[in-house]
Amino acid sequence: MSLTAWLFWGLLFSSIGLGYFMYGKKQARAAPMVCGIVLMVYPYAVSSAWAMIGLGVVFTAVPWFVRR
Repeated sequence: MSLTAWLFWGLLFSSIGLGYFMYGKKQARAAPMVCGIVLMVYPYAVSSAWAMIGLGVVFTAVPWFVRR
């Protein structure tokens, strides 16, 4: 994939991560807060857009499955 796609997916998943982080902090829930931090940071470490999409989908879904 191109650099444009990589930037788009990085921005998308980082925005979702910011939302999860704010929600987790406000509700005092660990799973959304940790996944939010991971979603905001991992695009810096992943160089492949396909890996970014795969990891982003996984980390976006984790708070749905992990509930107190």
